[in-house]
Amino acid sequence: MRSRAFGRAQLRVSEIGYGGGRIRRQDDEGSLIRTIHRAVDLGVNFIDTAPNYAGGYSEELIGRALKGRREKVILATKSETRRPETIIAEAEESLRRLQTDVIDVLQFHGGWFLGDEAETILNGGCIEAYQTLRGQGKIRFFGFSADGPSAGVERLIESGEFDMIQTNYNLMYQSTHDHFSGNGVIPAAEAQGMGVALMRSTTSGAFPRLMRRAFPKETADIDLDRFLLNYALSNPLVDTALMSLRSEAEAEWADAVSNDIDARFDLRAVHRG
Repeated sequence: MRSRAFGRAQLRVSEIGYGGGRIRRQDDEGSLIRTIHRAVDLGVNFIDTAPNYAGGYSEELIGRALKGRREKVILATKSETRRPETIIAEAEESLRRLQTDVIDVLQFHGGWFLGDEAETILNGGCIEAYQTLRGQGKIRFFGFSADGPSAGVERLIESGEFDMIQTNYNLMYQSTHDHFSGNGVIPAAEAQGMGVALMRSTTSGAFPRLMRRAFPKETADIDLDRFLLNYALSNPLVDTALMSLRSEAEAEWADAVSNDIDARFDLRAVHRG
């Protein structure tokens, strides 16, 4: 598994990370743990989850899976609350579920950061709560996740307070990085020295489903997920692309995609002709 620098955080992250958003209580726990073990053994070292993924079960399972492997990974989770007085308590619960003394990256779990949400985070005591956690040695770095660009997202980036952003970017969703103008929240985050993690790197299955419905014969033997992941990884501003790996075979598939650098695209040529 290849790795990339993660912004100013002085970390090296696997260019494909493990996303815990699709972990479900009804899944076979042993299979999920074996998948995480296989991914880590192959070099996947960025693991992302959140308290509201399966009602805390995602954090719990990842915590169990990382026993004996914790030092090999950069562990990221999120806080849901925008109330300073509950941020620390929520982080303590995540630490307990993850069975760890420190969260490497804590993120404000966002969507579009509309209205006064950015103001609340920046000037309502939320940043200070994160700083308190960092001062206590319970988190190392902090950032936020955002589905796309908004005035609130731009304000959070411009504040210079954050070490990373997790955002949406793929072949179908280009608004976070416009390759024609070079603008977008991804270039803006890069300019601030922030790490960039991607969600929905393979369009959450939308593009493959569309292509297979429109061109069933032509796409029957094409690995569309590999094509899409290569597109995302061809962007040099991307540090890690999160994938919801569901089996050991999928972990091995991700490792093969990472190592096949000849399959990458020249995105400047693709977008500008």
